[in-house]
Amino acid sequence: MVVKDENSGRISPLDLFLKIGLDERTAKNTVANNKVTANLTAVIHEAAVTDGCDRTVGNLLYAVATKFPANALVHRHTLLQYIVSSKIKTPAQLEAAFLFFAATGSENFKINEFEEACGVGVEVSEEDIKRIVAEIFEENKNVILEQRYRTNVGELFGHVRKRQPWADPKIVKQLIDANLYALLGERTAADNEKPVKKKKEKPVKDEESTKAVEVLAKPSEEELNPYSIFPFPEENYKVHTEIFFSDRPVLRACNSKETLARHLKATGGKVFTRFPPEPNGYLHIGHAKAMFIDFGLAKERGGHCYLRYDDTNPEAEKKEYIDHIEEIVRWMGWEPFKITYTSDYFQDLYELAVELIRRGHAYVDHQTPEEIKEYREKKMNSPWRDRPIEESLKLFDDMKRGMIEEGKATLRMKQDMQSDNFNMYDLIAYRIKFTPHPHAGDKWCIYPSYDYAHCIVDSLENITHSLCTLEFETRRASYYWLLDALDLYQPYVWEYSRLNVTNTVMSKRKLNRLVTEKWVEGWDDPRLMTLAGLRRRGVTSTAINAFVRGVGITRSDCSMIQVERLEYHIREELNKTAPRTMVVLHPLKVVITNLEAGSVSYLDAKKWPDAQLDDSSSCYKVPFSNVVYIERSDFRMKDSKDYYGLAPGKSVLLRYAFPIKCTDVILGDDKETVLEIRAEYDPSKKSKPKGVLHWIAEQSPGVDPLTVEVRLFDRLFHSENPAELDDWLADLNPESKVVVPGAYAVPSLKNAAVGDRFQFERLGYFVVDEDSSAEKLVFNRTVTLRDSYGKAGK
Repeated sequence: MVVKDENSGRISPLDLFLKIGLDERTAKNTVANNKVTANLTAVIHEAAVTDGCDRTVGNLLYAVATKFPANALVHRHTLLQYIVSSKIKTPAQLEAAFLFFAATGSENFKINEFEEACGVGVEVSEEDIKRIVAEIFEENKNVILEQRYRTNVGELFGHVRKRQPWADPKIVKQLIDANLYALLGERTAADNEKPVKKKKEKPVKDEESTKAVEVLAKPSEEELNPYSIFPFPEENYKVHTEIFFSDRPVLRACNSKETLARHLKATGGKVFTRFPPEPNGYLHIGHAKAMFIDFGLAKERGGHCYLRYDDTNPEAEKKEYIDHIEEIVRWMGWEPFKITYTSDYFQDLYELAVELIRRGHAYVDHQTPEEIKEYREKKMNSPWRDRPIEESLKLFDDMKRGMIEEGKATLRMKQDMQSDNFNMYDLIAYRIKFTPHPHAGDKWCIYPSYDYAHCIVDSLENITHSLCTLEFETRRASYYWLLDALDLYQPYVWEYSRLNVTNTVMSKRKLNRLVTEKWVEGWDDPRLMTLAGLRRRGVTSTAINAFVRGVGITRSDCSMIQVERLEYHIREELNKTAPRTMVVLHPLKVVITNLEAGSVSYLDAKKWPDAQLDDSSSCYKVPFSNVVYIERSDFRMKDSKDYYGLAPGKSVLLRYAFPIKCTDVILGDDKETVLEIRAEYDPSKKSKPKGVLHWIAEQSPGVDPLTVEVRLFDRLFHSENPAELDDWLADLNPESKVVVPGAYAVPSLKNAAVGDRFQFERLGYFVVDEDSSAEKLVFNRTVTLRDSYGKAGK
């Protein structure tokens, strides 16, 4: 039974493949592979054999769908005509055709050279094949007699093919079998036995070879160089994509030899990329991946990367965002080749729009947004789609001169309203907006759309690699359709997966709502995954780039990267660069009763774990007196075996100082709240307690230590993917920011500057915040010391 698609009435791919003679197993395996299914379906339609064909032809069509050279797709139709007309009828001829087209690419070729290369019209008689097979058997007679029916028939086939590549393989097989039988006679029992494999003698191991040697797996080329997947500029002659139309032949978009030559001359053969953010918000960590790919590819290939502001919407753009983007790009370690704006090309874009109308590829439309949406859903043409070219030219000029009201007209590209790709439904190229432009001023009252401007500016800037996220993949057809319609150079387009990180949101719309509705304290709130927020939290650009490189340049768009993976790279960086110091968040007073009140000594504390005490630059001084403060959480009234803090009658070691033993506890009126601890210290350090605590001492009798504010940041959302929730704001974590206003710090931190990073021992990594003042330092927690991701594996 023939199965039809209920929506389109078309025959299902499985039945289509069975009709061309594929066996059921091959057909089902093909349907399971989306790419091969799409290719084979296109080949069958292109060959006009949807009603079926001979199995031999069908097998050749399958080979075309799976093996045809991608750089020569413009010539596929020619090859298919030769197959269905039986001018090319053997696998050998088809392989020769593949080699010919792979070498030819998209360039024109001479039919006679193609036919000669593929043996078209060459008829090899059975007598000729008999003679060649006989000669080969005579030359290999001794080997055949020795190996009998274990003779490698494939090698015999190869000998025949070398002498006569266009011989019919069926006849060749029949003659080889006949000659084997004539020479060897009937198969014997010995012929059917499996050959006994000879055991290889093990080489004598020398003393060195017996030693265990650790063999490390070599990293792949892509791991060593993530940019190795991208082609070079001179290779940009291959077909970029196939665009299928409902009313005209398939468009195989590619650069002509002349166009590519002009491009390479303009660029000197160098790689040119672009990082094209829209200046309507602050950049987030997803943009860090885009920068790593755009700027990184250009740098790796010795090329250049533009910073191009995609400023086609004057209502959403602000100078604040423009300034931020340029500054944060440089902070991330990238240097733009040039800073450009889409608005720099407004005149070029307008003139090309006029040319598009002249060529019959655009028209002025008067439908409302609601009508456009309805007509697209119904795949219906606009009533104004076929208006005269001259009429559209006049109306577009009226739009430019401000003679038509906003919302009363748009310029739409005449693409294909019956396409299977909704991004070919006559996209809008220009709309009217009586709004001054932040960069272009009030010169224009019509503005180009992203879909119209982006590809053209890529072409005008001679971009070699136009790299974007996967949600733009369906726009590829529109991108190349427009460049082809205007005969412009076509960059190589490649899409990669978005960077999705858990426990946050990264859509600009949601980020903007968090900021404008005061759920967070600005675009640089340390809880946000904006690059400004990460920087304020103390994250380094090198850690972000290391994280992005570790994630890789993938096309897997369903993965959610755990935030712990980012934290791993942050710890790796800060562990090497952040000096150690001591801060007590929730101080509990400890009075050392066997140390004279008012006496203060200064001890050496290490900035780095492996620091030598005789190296003054790697140490700092900490005061030690009879009044010290420890973390309130480091004391319990009841001790236990798995507890290493302080308890009545128990000893602990004060980091860099002496052991102390709790001798008494002063409680509040409620008989529960611990107000103060009395302890004795061991100046001889004879006792060796297991627990080691950080601490802060009074530098002067009765004077509190240096007081600082510490902000403890945590996940902004409870859920891993809050963007999926209907009420995503209800998922906000109320404990995402906890302020500790009265923490105690060592005196050496007094001169810390904004942006300085430290490891607070036993607490985590912290950075001095910009809210700090001469009266009080403010520290933001960057990340805790716990490395759960590192333990689980990178």
